[in-house]
Amino acid sequence: MRIRSFRAAFWALLLTQGSLFVDKAAAQAPKTYSSSEILLGLKKLNVLGSVLYMAAHPDDENTRLIAYMANGRLLETGYLSCTRGDGGQNLIGPELREQLGVIRTQELLAARRTDGGRQFFTRANDFGFSKTSEETFTIWDKEQVLADMVWVIRQRRPDVLITRFPPDARAGHGHHQASAILAAEAFDAAGDPKRFPEQLKYVQPWQPKRLLWNTGSFFVKPGENMDGYLKLDAGVYNPLLGQSYGEIAARSRSQHKSQGFGSSATRGEALEYLQYVKGDKPKADPFEGIDMSWNRVLNGAAVGKLIDEVIRKYDPSNPSASVAGLLKVREGILKLDYQAKALGGTGGFWLTPEYHWIKTKQEQIEELIRASLGLYMEATLPEPTIAPGQAVAARLDVLNRSAVPVTVRGAGALGFGRDTTLNTTLSNEKTLSLRLPLRFAAQLSTSQPYWLREAGTVGMYRVPSELLLAAGGELRTAQVPGVATVPAQHLPDGGGGKQVQERNAMLLVNQQNLIGLPENPASAYIGLQVNVLGTPLFYSVPVQYKSTDPVEGEKYRPLAVVPPVAVNIGGRAYVFADDSPKTIPVTLRAGKASVKGSVALTLPTGWKAEPASFNFDISSKDAEQTVQFRVQPGAGAAEGKTELRAVATVEGQQYSRGYQAIAYNHIPTQILFPEAVAPLVKLDLKRKGQEIGYLMGAGDEVPDALRQIGYNVTLLKPEDITDQNLRRFDAVVLGVRAYNTLDRLKTLQPTLLRYVENGGNMVVQYVVNRGTVMPQIGPYPLTLSADRVTVENAAVTFLNSKQPLLNSPNKITAKDFEGWVQEQGLYYPSQWDAKYQTVLSSHDPNESAKESAILVADYGKGHYIYTGLSLFRELPAGVPGAYRLLTNMVSLGK
Repeated sequence: MRIRSFRAAFWALLLTQGSLFVDKAAAQAPKTYSSSEILLGLKKLNVLGSVLYMAAHPDDENTRLIAYMANGRLLETGYLSCTRGDGGQNLIGPELREQLGVIRTQELLAARRTDGGRQFFTRANDFGFSKTSEETFTIWDKEQVLADMVWVIRQRRPDVLITRFPPDARAGHGHHQASAILAAEAFDAAGDPKRFPEQLKYVQPWQPKRLLWNTGSFFVKPGENMDGYLKLDAGVYNPLLGQSYGEIAARSRSQHKSQGFGSSATRGEALEYLQYVKGDKPKADPFEGIDMSWNRVLNGAAVGKLIDEVIRKYDPSNPSASVAGLLKVREGILKLDYQAKALGGTGGFWLTPEYHWIKTKQEQIEELIRASLGLYMEATLPEPTIAPGQAVAARLDVLNRSAVPVTVRGAGALGFGRDTTLNTTLSNEKTLSLRLPLRFAAQLSTSQPYWLREAGTVGMYRVPSELLLAAGGELRTAQVPGVATVPAQHLPDGGGGKQVQERNAMLLVNQQNLIGLPENPASAYIGLQVNVLGTPLFYSVPVQYKSTDPVEGEKYRPLAVVPPVAVNIGGRAYVFADDSPKTIPVTLRAGKASVKGSVALTLPTGWKAEPASFNFDISSKDAEQTVQFRVQPGAGAAEGKTELRAVATVEGQQYSRGYQAIAYNHIPTQILFPEAVAPLVKLDLKRKGQEIGYLMGAGDEVPDALRQIGYNVTLLKPEDITDQNLRRFDAVVLGVRAYNTLDRLKTLQPTLLRYVENGGNMVVQYVVNRGTVMPQIGPYPLTLSADRVTVENAAVTFLNSKQPLLNSPNKITAKDFEGWVQEQGLYYPSQWDAKYQTVLSSHDPNESAKESAILVADYGKGHYIYTGLSLFRELPAGVPGAYRLLTNMVSLGK
């Protein structure tokens, strides 16, 4: 391929390599390889096979089987999770819903970096626990989820599909059942050109060879004959990696930290069972009858022989000695590329199975060349955020750690049109550092995760029509199908775009190409053109922010594109139990220097704010200014829940999104831009008592909710749990999953029960029925279970109308259970001592009544309450009835 210019080199690569940015967005230190990993990669070059594992949530995947397929069978191995786990609970912090989905997305990516798989998603939203697939399909858009599965299958062309769950009640969760049902339908639909024909301008129909179910002991009855299943040992030891697949799997699964899934390694034999579901039925092996050699590609056998020769001569003490052989392999692959194009003509050669493997192996071999050279490439900015229209300089460091000559011919920020032409030979172990100017377009998209950019539904996320990456200049554009909006002058041959339109290139930024991606592409890339032993090669490097933490050391995070000003409303819900005003802080964060404007609140009818607006002037980037509005309900303010919004105006443009950083050591820092809205609640609320002690469990926002209604809340540490300290509290509340996460409760429980016995009031929120730190969490026996009521607004029956919790200080009625979000309650006890009194009864459709949403017991002079009601979700969402119920609980006995 003759390259006329550096810019043309980028676009020529883009035209022929649709997956340019697929795996290059993660904020990680530049990947380096051991010589044994390089040898494993060389062996993988000779395997042209693919498998796709399919399930419903983060953590559903079998990490041992994925590790075995990717590193043992050397297959392209993917995991397709229908959801991002948004509806679960969070063991490590307060983030829930969309924020939790972002965390779990990154945990899945960390797991795949560990076990060698690739990660994919559908647009399905994890709306919470579902008991049947029928219920799931009333909330998910089944056809959209199916389309997304088909899209990933057609893109990646797996030979075998494997599901984690059966398509029936044995799977438990309705999402689990649905994932298996959809996988079977996708198996058929992917090969049918009449299904989802809109995808066919990017991909061709693809029919996998077979569909299998990865069953196990949790689905099989004791003593059941497993002879009819395929079985394989996924626990074997890989000497090149120095680990068994069970050991790799444990490290992979342990990335799911928000779910508390730290796992111990298994060593030795570990049989996996696979049951035939659809397609060609195998007799002994999941990949029986599939040619996974280079014979799969027309005239490809010669390439396989070249790879064999490189492997035979490989010197683990000097991987760079293999570079010349790898370049010959690459040349052989490019010849196949030309042949495929000649056979395909101008109308779709890039969609053929041959082309898929040619481009996949071209990507792999170019990465192996880089690895064998020890070629280190890093592009960084001195700041973690950038605003549209801002000009900065990126630093590119390039280091050749081999004796093989490498010459840098050009470098530049992709899409910016300003390239640096060089002819610099890299000296062994000497870093070449370049400063490259970047000016970000004024229309650049912020770094909001693509699935959160537009409002979706309860069951589905919405993907935007396109996502504009870094592109310089004012957008005098050529609209190209499948390609980002690109300044016309940046296209090959002066920007006419004719060649681009004819060949239908893809930059993974339009709606169809965003679907399935685990995260956004990076906000900017540096392109590097090098020459190795006379061969031109092109690499793209994501631009990141790098810093040095005094404890953690070198850290990377994605470059985030932020708005000129972000608007954050303090707190989650503002609750007015009377007509007294409340102070509502609004914090403005500058995305660039010298930001001036005004900010105001948008309020519902009958509410007023003083002042009507504030002017602000923030001189420094990332600096903040907080303004205080006094808000109060007037005579026309309606009872119940509404919302308020904060809007900033800068240079005539309105901004109403905040800035939220999610920072944990096990994942790259994630920046979100939530809408600057907050629930606004006016309710008739009476309360008793004043001082609340709160012992946090896994993390929730209930303490702030208690403060909103006037209580003084003291956050307790385990060492604060003493007889003397507890006496001053009118109630002590334990946060969600406290008995799952606080090991010291084993020794603190007698002190807490003495507090109750001496007249205290103790409220325990839901506890997961597995992994409790002690067998009994109450003063009398109760048995926790996984019982729950998933229908948020399920009708509630009051079991004892005279029960104080229903009457004092607030009269609880059926209206208090209206407008609930996600689940009504979870982890209800299944058995309890007669000394506990039941309060409420409700149930999901076609189920028996659940009567243990609240259990209350007199113990000595005081009261003990266990509740599985999902107060931790309802209170931040501003559900009025949740506030009234909690107030009655902490007021009991006063």
